[in-house]
Amino acid sequence: MNKINKLFADRPTDKKFLSLYFCAGCPTLEGTGDVILTMQRRGIDFIEVGIPFSDPLADGPVIQSAATQALKNGMTVSRLMAQLKAIKHEVSIPLILMGYLNPILHYGIEQFCADAVQAGVSGMIIPDLPFDDYLTQVKPVADRFDLRVIMLITPETSDDRIRFIDDHTDGFIYMVSSAAITGAQKSFDDAKQAYFRRIDQMRLRNPRMIGFGISNAQTLKAAHDNAAGAIIGSKFVTLLNESASADEALDKLFAALAE
Repeated sequence: MNKINKLFADRPTDKKFLSLYFCAGCPTLEGTGDVILTMQRRGIDFIEVGIPFSDPLADGPVIQSAATQALKNGMTVSRLMAQLKAIKHEVSIPLILMGYLNPILHYGIEQFCADAVQAGVSGMIIPDLPFDDYLTQVKPVADRFDLRVIMLITPETSDDRIRFIDDHTDGFIYMVSSAAITGAQKSFDDAKQAYFRRIDQMRLRNPRMIGFGISNAQTLKAAHDNAAGAIIGSKFVTLLNESASADEALDKLFAALAE
């Protein structure tokens, strides 16, 4: 069974997941494996490994800056695949590659999926992948390699579209907390809370994870109350860049999430 499916299938009723995003190649080119293994050791449930891209449209300044630094450091898709393959047998939690369509198309969908599986990857998130292209070009290849393609929904996504996504994807649905770019927020306003409740009441087949803006106890609780867990990106990327090690960054993150 795919690791993502197994993770959610085995989830106790009261278990809430925590997933972290970081950009491969930042802060250091060779630090990818250490960051992943440290997160696994510290109890993170699954990890989104960012593929740096020069034009990350959905990302805020923190992740944009990390991508720029990673590219300057020399990170490429092929180098990332090699780094993941080197630690494959030490990683038991799901790894999800998060990257934009252009570098993946340049690499080749078939080759990307084949190398991802060889590197121990369980799924991918491609924020700018049109859903029609997902159905016709990406899904058939990903299914053949048993890779899950995770789709994003926002407060602007219609109920009909959400149900269509739910019917044609597997793994989980990534609930973006707002239509804005990534970045930490102090709280979720009434409109976002209403959006969370609306999706919860739809009783979708796939579990849901909430991301974008989670950085403290209040936003974490909102994600826990309305989904299977939370995805944190910008806050952790900031702490990782400011800290001497991934362990120190996680210490600071856990402290912030308790405040």
